[in-house]
Amino acid sequence: MVCAAHTQNTPDRNPGPPRRTTDKRGARRIARELALKVLFDFQREADVRQVLDQFWANFRFAEDELGEPLEETSLPVPFEIQSFAESLVTGVFSNLDRIDEILKQYSANWTLERMARVDRAILRIGIYELLYCPQVPASVVINEAIEIAKRFGSKETPGFVNGILDQVARLRETSS
Repeated sequence: MVCAAHTQNTPDRNPGPPRRTTDKRGARRIARELALKVLFDFQREADVRQVLDQFWANFRFAEDELGEPLEETSLPVPFEIQSFAESLVTGVFSNLDRIDEILKQYSANWTLERMARVDRAILRIGIYELLYCPQVPASVVINEAIEIAKRFGSKETPGFVNGILDQVARLRETSS
């Protein structure tokens, strides 16, 4: 799966009215954070469509480990944000074996099982974007991952994420 436009228009999905938000984060950052929340607790053998449907049906984070309450819980997530988040999640699911192979290769002394789940999810999204979304500059992918790591990870997460994604970005440069 190639990360072409990030905006798959699915006719069976009703995007609903636009969601007004005072959030200073951009739409893509919000989508990446939502993708992180989906991937945080996924099971490898799960059906991605079922996981996403369940996530959107239960989209409330008041008591979530990885988030805060929504300002307006009655309004749906804007279509562009949901679409981008879904494209990241489906991209990671579709390419998980390759992504994890690269993650293992560049995370010296860390097994996937030993990594914090949030770190692993952030890295999977970042690696997916670096490998399959060539239209997104590597610096943007890495900076977004670091900012998300600062928000959701431990004190060490941003440096850990930066170190691994920087190595993967170099792989991307040599492959181009």
